[in-house]
Amino acid sequence: MKSQLVSALCLGLCAQGWRAQAAPEPSVIRRPDVSFRNEVRHSIDQGLQWLQSHQNSNGWWSTADHPAVTALALSAFMGEPAGAFQAHPTPAIERGYHFIVDHAKPDGSIYEKGLANYNTAICMMGLIAARNPQYDPLLRKARQWLISQQVDLNQKGKTDSPYGGVGYGDSGTHSDMNNTFTALEALYYSKYLVRDQPQAGAKDLDWAAAIHFIQSCQNLPAYNKEPWASDDPKYKGGFIYEPGDSKAGAVTNGEGRVALRSYGSISYAGLLSYIYADLKPDDPRVVAVYDWLRQNYTVDENPGMGQQGLYYYLLLMTKALAIYGVDQLPVNSGQTLDWRRQVAMKLMNLQKADGSWANENARWWEHDPSLVTSYSLISLEILYRGL
Repeated sequence: MKSQLVSALCLGLCAQGWRAQAAPEPSVIRRPDVSFRNEVRHSIDQGLQWLQSHQNSNGWWSTADHPAVTALALSAFMGEPAGAFQAHPTPAIERGYHFIVDHAKPDGSIYEKGLANYNTAICMMGLIAARNPQYDPLLRKARQWLISQQVDLNQKGKTDSPYGGVGYGDSGTHSDMNNTFTALEALYYSKYLVRDQPQAGAKDLDWAAAIHFIQSCQNLPAYNKEPWASDDPKYKGGFIYEPGDSKAGAVTNGEGRVALRSYGSISYAGLLSYIYADLKPDDPRVVAVYDWLRQNYTVDENPGMGQQGLYYYLLLMTKALAIYGVDQLPVNSGQTLDWRRQVAMKLMNLQKADGSWANENARWWEHDPSLVTSYSLISLEILYRGL
């Protein structure tokens, strides 16, 4: 059971048919574009070569302070289309995994300096991608620690954020949409651990509370009664970073009412979070965010944020549209777009001559080539399988 699930998932690929029952039938039979797939494969190979040559001798990439970056790089290697690193892990890959394992704490968390939830969740994804049963005990412990970080109803009075979410792990009461998304992703893809071998006394996340938090970050007044939640078509259905705070800022209408602007990357995080929480494709909250994303589709910027977080936006777009089961994307102009080809072309055009990627805008660490190269490779590997 475990090998079948993990083989299928590979960082967001397992649910290609999640929305298949609701997707329109293609008007023509889709045939693989062998030439274009070869171009994407070449880009992947160049990026992996760059990562291979930029690993620290102690096993980490970029920084020893945040093992999540190393986990993302390892996930990129594990997603290589031919499975070469799965079948025959190199000494460098093994050093990378040893580095992550060495950062596992007695309580189950996996981090070094701060951002405990984020690092633990991303490291879990890297360990899951290895498909190595020896990591299962560590993953079970990390899963339980991550569940313990959910802000519960009894903590509600200690924080401005509604209960049900997950934060950085530093204070225990902060919660935001991105940390909640990364936690839900790790918990979703590690469910096989508790299904195949239940743990005595193990707890599960309060998924209803998680959904409460997710919808508290969505511009959808039918489900979110906060005064900033907007019905304006520019924002309706999209997401903000946390209740009361959008990284895309706010706008005041003629009546003096303040609305918080939705933006791209966090809206894809919202869509993925609803999927991981097992909402159905026809749920109004899912439909609303998908419609906002269709209407604001672009590969040239992170909608609402410009070039800030562009590569993270493209990664979450790729994961979300793949798991949502979208083949051709109907957009606001009335066109139907081959989004996979567009995202792949964008990434290949942005790749540097040495095989790496980096954002000229440094927001959210995207000036770091190890981080952004990993983002880009994971995106291209998902795209390759769908071309």
